[in-house]
Amino acid sequence: MNLTLWIAAGLLASVALAGGISKTLIPKARLAAQHGGEWTHNASTGFIKTLGVLELLAAIGLILPAVLDIAPVMVPVTAACWIALMVGAMITHGRLGQSKLVLLNTVYLALAVFIAWGRFGPWSFGS
Repeated sequence: MNLTLWIAAGLLASVALAGGISKTLIPKARLAAQHGGEWTHNASTGFIKTLGVLELLAAIGLILPAVLDIAPVMVPVTAACWIALMVGAMITHGRLGQSKLVLLNTVYLALAVFIAWGRFGPWSFGS
């Protein structure tokens, strides 16, 4: 199960890294022109960049604390924060009628729930 949790964290960290890089480096107009980026029309550039930075921090927080054995409790804390982020994403995409993106966000949310449950619970790094 430990390996499965590591794989889940790696997958979710990859998603967070990709999302963070795109939101921090790609201009708002280009994001808005892509499918799934319609939500950026009503968002400020600062808000989009802040979400990007949070996603980059999530990518780091899902892996690095455990690898370095420095505050490994941050892995499930980061997963719990990702859950909140995905709830917001699901609401946003749901309001825009983007059911496929809501479904994708649900998958990411489920991965985060699995990581938080496993790392706070029976397979925590402290046990």
